[in-house]
Amino acid sequence: MAIESACIPLPSELIMPLAGWMLIKERFLPATFTLAAGAYGALGNTIGSAIAYGVGMWGGRPFLERYGKYILISRRDLNLADRWFNRSGSWSIFTSRLLPVVRTFISLPAGVARMHFVKFLVYTFLGSFIWSTGLAYGGYLLGENWERLRDIMRPFDPFIIALIIVLLALYIYRHIRHVNRAS
Repeated sequence: MAIESACIPLPSELIMPLAGWMLIKERFLPATFTLAAGAYGALGNTIGSAIAYGVGMWGGRPFLERYGKYILISRRDLNLADRWFNRSGSWSIFTSRLLPVVRTFISLPAGVARMHFVKFLVYTFLGSFIWSTGLAYGGYLLGENWERLRDIMRPFDPFIIALIIVLLALYIYRHIRHVNRAS
């Protein structure tokens, strides 16, 4: 979980359901143990998030102002992030922890915007606890039915992959358009 929150996309959607399933398979523990799994997951998220926050705070803004154009981050993007964190930083961190993909990378812009660190940690832990506990409980409920669920979901894989590619292409197109307008 720490790896995921340090901006390395190792999905919690794989890790935490497996943790919930292992509570049944290996230990036959009651469902209340998913709260412990959620707490450990949230702790890992908080540690990884603190690392990403530090990277964003100590080197992020000057680095991104100089080299961000090569990874599709403009000064406009940085200014938007600053305004967003100033307006709703605490709640944005909390709600971002409940969103796939966004949750992996939100710590870096929080560090760049220099959000209050203690608030950042508290909201990161709370949002990550809800997310991790929910995923662990889902894995606990699914139990031995993993393969059956995968068989049901397999036909949707091409549509999900296509949607991700379209969204990524749209992001790149819009970003390049904004950069060209600013030039």
